[in-house]
Amino acid sequence: MHLEIQGLTTEDAPTLVLASGLGGVAGFWQPQLAALTPHYRVVTYDQRGTGRSADTLPDGYSMAMMAAELAEALEQHGIQRYDIIGHALGGLIGLQLALDFPQRVGRVVVINGWLSLDAHTQRCFQVRQDLLMNVGVEAFVRAQPLFLYPAEWLARNQDRINAEDAHHVAHFQGMENLLRRLHALKSADFRPQVARITQPVLAICSQDDLLVPWSCSPQLAQTLPNGSLIEMAWGGHAMSVTDADNFNALLLRWLADTAAPAQRAAS
Repeated sequence: MHLEIQGLTTEDAPTLVLASGLGGVAGFWQPQLAALTPHYRVVTYDQRGTGRSADTLPDGYSMAMMAAELAEALEQHGIQRYDIIGHALGGLIGLQLALDFPQRVGRVVVINGWLSLDAHTQRCFQVRQDLLMNVGVEAFVRAQPLFLYPAEWLARNQDRINAEDAHHVAHFQGMENLLRRLHALKSADFRPQVARITQPVLAICSQDDLLVPWSCSPQLAQTLPNGSLIEMAWGGHAMSVTDADNFNALLLRWLADTAAPAQRAAS
């Protein structure tokens, strides 16, 4: 699995692992790096079967497998203790890590995620899957920004979106890989085990998210033993991209407020 490690280099530096959504690649987090790297060791990675972590995913691929693969890759780099910041699918990977490797995970941030899949999000995923299987990769890729970004932001950034579309088509993860990752995402249901996730968890959402109803985040935060909630008014599903300055400031404040005493003193 391809990992990139940036920011602080001391052995005891607080570590943030950034896990992207269904796209799977590290580049999603570019708008966060300048804000986070002065304060943390920051790990980004291409998830198995995506980007520079090319592989053929097995039948029955699951959220537990995604979490175990990340834990193993981090251990190979000598990283034993970390916080997880995840967008949608990446946030669910963070929750799974908190369940399966509780001694390694300090805090989790879930961006536009959920406790269990909402019927609206299920419908959106089905539309995207139908486009992929019945029309093709280019149609799937062209539709993706509609679920990620607010309309006004899309209208102002057409050149950027067109360039991203071309890149995503050229580097598409493959239909079978995407369908197996999507199945793992849709199958994840944390309701039976949520009481076991005792780490501090921030659920942060955007109220204009088209893909995931914003109400999923309050539900997640209220159900967790140590959950908290931040709501942004604007930014869409990918508000960490569209409203990065506001998102970064909110994230840094929560990380500072929930830091261990020794970490607060060091910063």
